[in-house]
Amino acid sequence: MDLKRHTTRSPEETEALGFAFGSMLKPGTVVALFGELGAGKTCFVQGAVRARRAGVRANSPTYSIVNVYPGDVPVYHMDAYRLKGPDEMLSVGFEEYLDGHNGICFIEWAERIESLLPDATVRVTFRVTNETEREIIIRREGT
Repeated sequence: MDLKRHTTRSPEETEALGFAFGSMLKPGTVVALFGELGAGKTCFVQGAVRARRAGVRANSPTYSIVNVYPGDVPVYHMDAYRLKGPDEMLSVGFEEYLDGHNGICFIEWAERIESLLPDATVRVTFRVTNETEREIIIRREGT
């Protein structure tokens, strides 16, 4: 298991961390994001999308469930917040984004669909430490 801890002190720093992280990811990577509302998950993904040169600003897919951002490597940004469980995520074609895709998947509120996550998922946990500060723990397990 590979574990890295980061502290950010603004949304801009969280987005910059997402940019650095996103620029290192390979196609086929699945990133599960955990943390409370307002902890910085979407800011982090916005940086990662920008790193992949998608040319657009990422928005939370809370109501659409999946946003697709083209770029040098497509980014699939998913949000399980409104879902009642894993079956609902399967109904929007979740497995199609994972099976042999050439993009990178980011999944907000991944704890709601944990049973669907591949073994090699990168887990990013966001913790609010005060009004502006966030602790972000990036953990890679598996191969």
